[in-house]
Amino acid sequence: MKAVVCESLGGPENLVYKEVPSLVPGPKEIIISVKACAINFPDTLIIQGKYQMRPELPFSPGSDIAGIVKEVGEEVTQFKAGDEVFGVVPFGGFAEELKTSVKNIFPKPPGMNFKIAASFLYAYGTSLHAIKDRGNLQAGETIVILGASGGVGLAAVDLAKQMGARVIACASTEEKLALCKQYGANETINYEQEDLKQRIKELTDGRGADVIYDPVGGKYTEPALRAMAWLGRYLVVGFAAGEIPKIPLNLALLKGCAITGVFWGRSTKEDPQKNLANSLQILQWFEEGKIKPHIHKTYQLADAAEALKEMMGRRVIGKVVLEV
Repeated sequence: MKAVVCESLGGPENLVYKEVPSLVPGPKEIIISVKACAINFPDTLIIQGKYQMRPELPFSPGSDIAGIVKEVGEEVTQFKAGDEVFGVVPFGGFAEELKTSVKNIFPKPPGMNFKIAASFLYAYGTSLHAIKDRGNLQAGETIVILGASGGVGLAAVDLAKQMGARVIACASTEEKLALCKQYGANETINYEQEDLKQRIKELTDGRGADVIYDPVGGKYTEPALRAMAWLGRYLVVGFAAGEIPKIPLNLALLKGCAITGVFWGRSTKEDPQKNLANSLQILQWFEEGKIKPHIHKTYQLADAAEALKEMMGRRVIGKVVLEV
């Protein structure tokens, strides 16, 4: 089978598209013929050795997958060859075949195509865990979403509107903000052209944001935190800007606010039942037509390096997908 392989840590140009041996399932594993794999920001980090998880070399990146079960292990009863499935795995999705435990996989709904399925659980799972489990977002509250046009950011806009919140979407271009408006954002802020703290204060009549969702970090974190409401919740989701900010902790004291870490990947292991409930809720909303990922662009598997460069250049709006 063909796969995109990381043989040495570095940028996308280091990846190799090559023939690799076909896979054999263990007793509790399945082999999936991958039809689509979405690219997420951590994929750009894991190939550089900058992510929390560091697979042993060589490996194929890619975690957000959809495909058809090719073969099952002797103890697997949940799935059979021919079943259409999707899910999130630690890595291995940039390949024609993937071996994984059944605990990472769900049956694909009939009305969901492979590209949408591969764009679904990572972004929406992360964002629902963030705003519901960690942010305790309530209907009528105001949430400010940084990086709102990215994969997890746009999912957060979609979900927060579904949960009845007032959404202020923040991004770096008018094109990105226009998509956020299509997804239901009540207000938008171009934080490359506007004063982020001042605009949040203006849009909340001086009160500030109840919840701030931050997958970006860098220079945007401190001004956003300074625009936090009393007893607000600041959600630390990631650092797409490339810089982990240093926060003056007196701001948390003065605002009585919580600075809360969001690590969805670990939460799925620590509390699998809550993750299952969240995943089922997301699927229900999708089937009811209430939420849907936005596909920015589709690439072929052999062009994975170009897709990763698009992600690293912050040119992606929504999700970018590899089609296998």
